[in-house]
Amino acid sequence: MSFARKRFLAGLAVLVLGAGLRASHAQGNETQSANGPQIDFPNVLYGAAYYNEYMPGDQNARLEKDVALMKAAGLSMVRMGESTWSLWEPEDGRFEYAWMDRIVDAMSKAGIKVILGTPTYSIPAWMAHEHPEILADRIPPGPFGGKPVPSVYGIRQNMDTDAPAYRFYAERLIRHIVAHYKDNPAVIGWQLDNETSSYGAANHDVFVGFQHYLEKKFHTPEELSKAWFLNYWGENIHTWEDLPARDGTISTSYKLEWTRWSQMRVTDFLHWQAELVRECGSPRQFVTTDYGSMMRHDVNEEAIADSLDIPADNIYHGTQDHYDGATQAMQGDFTRSLKHGNYLVTETNAQTTDWSSAFQYPPYDGQLREDVYTHLSNGANMVEYWHWASIAAGQETYWKGILSHDLEPNRAYAEMSRTAHELEKIGPHLAGLKIKSDVAILWSRDSANAIGFMPFTSTASLPWEAGSAAAGYDSLVHQVHRALYELNVSADFVFPETRDFSAYKVLIVPALYISDDALLERISAYVKNGGHVVMTFKSAFANENSAVRWVRAPGPLRDAAGFSYQEFSNLEKPLALKGDPFHAGTDNKVSYWAEFLMPEHAKAVAFYDHPFFGKWPAITENSYGSGTLVYEGTYLSDPLQKAVLRDALQQAGLTGPDQQLPASVHVRHGVNRMGKQVHYYFNYSANEVKANYVYGAGTNLIDGKMVGKGAILTLAPWDLAIVEE
Repeated sequence: MSFARKRFLAGLAVLVLGAGLRASHAQGNETQSANGPQIDFPNVLYGAAYYNEYMPGDQNARLEKDVALMKAAGLSMVRMGESTWSLWEPEDGRFEYAWMDRIVDAMSKAGIKVILGTPTYSIPAWMAHEHPEILADRIPPGPFGGKPVPSVYGIRQNMDTDAPAYRFYAERLIRHIVAHYKDNPAVIGWQLDNETSSYGAANHDVFVGFQHYLEKKFHTPEELSKAWFLNYWGENIHTWEDLPARDGTISTSYKLEWTRWSQMRVTDFLHWQAELVRECGSPRQFVTTDYGSMMRHDVNEEAIADSLDIPADNIYHGTQDHYDGATQAMQGDFTRSLKHGNYLVTETNAQTTDWSSAFQYPPYDGQLREDVYTHLSNGANMVEYWHWASIAAGQETYWKGILSHDLEPNRAYAEMSRTAHELEKIGPHLAGLKIKSDVAILWSRDSANAIGFMPFTSTASLPWEAGSAAAGYDSLVHQVHRALYELNVSADFVFPETRDFSAYKVLIVPALYISDDALLERISAYVKNGGHVVMTFKSAFANENSAVRWVRAPGPLRDAAGFSYQEFSNLEKPLALKGDPFHAGTDNKVSYWAEFLMPEHAKAVAFYDHPFFGKWPAITENSYGSGTLVYEGTYLSDPLQKAVLRDALQQAGLTGPDQQLPASVHVRHGVNRMGKQVHYYFNYSANEVKANYVYGAGTNLIDGKMVGKGAILTLAPWDLAIVEE
């Protein structure tokens, strides 16, 4: 037996002691961090991920030059260390710090703050060789799956994060690194892992954990069989040992519960890391993790956030003619909603992106600068680029940093420097922005997954033919948020676990396909007590086990919705609404799906312009108690959805001058740390545009000029004004 394996077996005791804690996390019994660090930053943090270890030539000389460039540009932070486990631990049990110490020391001397990452998302070659069982076994894509296929070494994030060997090595590494930098004043925070997900792992240990989870949730095999309708095709089980693996299941209930288990594994892994970092680190150092964009189907962002001091997101978006701030707003709104506060942007576009050279679209002049303020207007306290310098080789050669491959100052560096020096002056007025939204979107990860198993659209021309979904849950959520964004209406996200929706005047519910009765009752109570709901088709259809309710749709929502239905149909081609009731013109169209709504108390708002489908309304509105519920029984075109939401916002008293601004002008409002109202006006276009300013007199922080109520703001191309009252 090798010395390394002996040490590994000795370390299993640590994992066994922690198993009970991890099991409680997997059941959702997470606890929020207490006595966390102060994260009300006095100024905006602005910087980049930095990897001196990737630099060619003399790395010491390069470090000196990079730090000088950063200091001259005005950068205030760097993120480092998360990508190179093989340098921290070049061989089993031998830890090296000198390579990072010299970088941290150089940053400290320049007054640049450091966030360090736990380097657990890409395992070193020696570990894969010593413990090949760490590599993830993944089920093939497609509706019928198949035998899990072992991963091969070479790509990052290819491991089973529950594997005992992986947990042992990861814990040992985290303890060493965090303790080493515990007292370093330059290190202000820790990033857990990197863009963590389940990585599709279906290894035997993952399945065994899933089985134990089911035993606790359903108690007996018979109860599970009943909940999952396993009598279908005679697949019910009578002992837990009979539970089949996830490999080729056709049970939608099994698939849904497996996605929940996958999410729990991610949550447990990051909670486990957070506890280690807090145990070994300093109370003054904050804990975060960089979600790899929000609304992922195998990551429960809300549960993970319980263990964080502040959430962080990696937000990439379109550039050039596709740069409009919409993606940043949606990602920012979701991230802000996790803990109802500010967040960090740990990665965003510097120059160009992509794992090939096929999408090289560097931002136009002004877009990089405007992007920073875009993130701040959504509630970010930090903006960090990925990354400082472009990499000379490898998969991310063309995912360029601030510096290009020549490592010299350039157009991006100049614009970043201009922005950094602006933030040195006005950043204290922008950090810690508090945003109040009167509109919320209900995000259901279960519905996203369940609709993915049974999509309502397909590019196939015949039943059972292979095809992909042309639209789905995600496209509906994006459509709704974009419509609100174009209407200059801020939105929060709420979740199925949210107990009270009363803080919002309007609640938008896209395709709530999966829900327990309690959630539907909370939505009904919200309407009854004066709330306004806009809900789309496929809502309230299946219960929490992905089983269709054995009552007439929409089940417990029937009274609040004011209709019922028994039939539905796919739409082979788009249909118009009779009479263009929302004045959408050529975009007065619906597609994909139609529920045959039968009004009982609801008012029919729009009908299909069709000899058959025209018998049923496409959109209804029902007064229930003191509120209203608008229901869309079909998939609206983007402009039509915007028109319907505008109408709902008007009824709720949420429209005004912001909705009269030019199309390229977007506004965001909030209250800064000084208690003053702040109004951002963005021009996302290549043309100069004018906008009416209708709020209280104040100062444009960008140029220091006074702005009176009723003034006309002149916004240059890809520019902005920030008025502080």
